[in-house]
Amino acid sequence: MAFLTFGTGMGAGLILGGKLYSGASGMAGECGHIRLAENGPIGYGKHGSFEGFCSGGGIARMGRAYAEKHLPLSWCPTAADLDSISAKTIAEAALAGDESARMIYEECGRRLGLGLSILIDLLNLDRIVIGSIFQRSENLLRPAMESVLKAETLPLSLSQCEIVPAELGDSIGDIAALSVALL
Repeated sequence: MAFLTFGTGMGAGLILGGKLYSGASGMAGECGHIRLAENGPIGYGKHGSFEGFCSGGGIARMGRAYAEKHLPLSWCPTAADLDSISAKTIAEAALAGDESARMIYEECGRRLGLGLSILIDLLNLDRIVIGSIFQRSENLLRPAMESVLKAETLPLSLSQCEIVPAELGDSIGDIAALSVALL
C-alpha cells in the first residue's frame, strides 16, 4: 500500500509486507523526485518531476504559464492576477466549466497516471490512497489518470490495485502529527 500526499508537494508513505518501509537511508517514498518529462514545471528542484506536475504549486505553475500566453481568462483576467493563481482557483474555474482550467487538470491527471503506473509496476501495490488535491478534485483528475494507467501499467498489476482518495481529507496532516507526538 502507498499513501501519496499530493498537496503542497508530492511524496509517499509505503507499507510493504505489512510494515512501514523507510528504505536504506530513510528516504523511501520520495516519488516527487521522479522525472516524468524532460521539460515541465519544477518540483523538488527538478524540471518535469512528478511533484512539478502533481502538487498545488505545480498546478499553479502550469496555470501561470498558460495564463501568461492566453490572457484574459475567467480565472486570471489580467497580468496583475498571475500571482494569485492557485490549484484551488484553477479547480474552481474547471468545475465552473472553463475549458482552459479543465485542460490544466487533465494534464495533471495524465502525469498522475504516469507516476502511478511507475509505482504500480515497480511495487505491485494493492492500494494507493491519495490525499489533499486528489481528494478535492478527483472528478477533474481521475478520467485522464485512468486513461494513462490503462495504457502504461501492466494489466494484471493494475487490476489488483485500488486507487482511492484519502478519507481524512485536509485533516490528515493534523492527525499524522498527533500520531507521531503520541509515539
